[in-house]
Amino acid sequence: MIWLINVHSGKLEKFQNNFPRYAILSHTWGEEKDEIHFGDIQKDHQLSKTGPGRIKFDGCCQQAKADGFDYVWIDTCCIDKSHHTDYSEAITSMFTWYQTAGRCYAYLADVPDKATSTFDNDFRRSRWHTRGWTLQELLAPQDLVFYSQSWTKLGEKASMTSMIEKATGIPAQFLGGFRDASVAQRMSWAAQRVTTRGEDMAYCLFGIFNVSLPIMYGEGASAAFSRLQEAILQRTPDASILAWGLDL
Repeated sequence: MIWLINVHSGKLEKFQNNFPRYAILSHTWGEEKDEIHFGDIQKDHQLSKTGPGRIKFDGCCQQAKADGFDYVWIDTCCIDKSHHTDYSEAITSMFTWYQTAGRCYAYLADVPDKATSTFDNDFRRSRWHTRGWTLQELLAPQDLVFYSQSWTKLGEKASMTSMIEKATGIPAQFLGGFRDASVAQRMSWAAQRVTTRGEDMAYCLFGIFNVSLPIMYGEGASAAFSRLQEAILQRTPDASILAWGLDL
């Protein structure tokens, strides 16, 4: 099951099977009060909210519409956090949703337009490269396009591999397909990233290691990572995972 935003009406629509073609947004969260949430759209179809979250929402919908998509998925407002089952399903399905999206828009809210003289440094220092969840959002999509804070196109993943490698430490050869990378290599890509909730540092890696586990917020970061290690060991003989521990 997935909730998608109809870019023409701005309303949420629920799909159980046979998802329509959709675009998807990758971004970093701002202040909670500034983001547009599931309840905001359900209660206020005209979206009276303004500010950074609205700019992000409108820009994504407009770009998707321009690219020929009728639907878009945005995590802030397409996950019903009031229902634990729906929330857990979204967490475990997220890698697949990014992988099967027709296009992914990586919105870098702290990067100005490409024409600036500091663009290379601005891109490398973007907060987007430091967050746990954006690792899978970088690796999963086949078609990923970067946009600046004003929704100006910065470039495509396929043509920016050298810059991305410098920003993330991920070898360019793995940006188009990473399944041949060892467990230790994949874990190293996450080592310097952070998440707001401790457990998410393990949960955000489920898709990267092709494992699925129950979501148990409250278990603590160390327990979540231990469960992840155990699940990885059950799937692969690569014991290099035992040499890794995230900064939890």
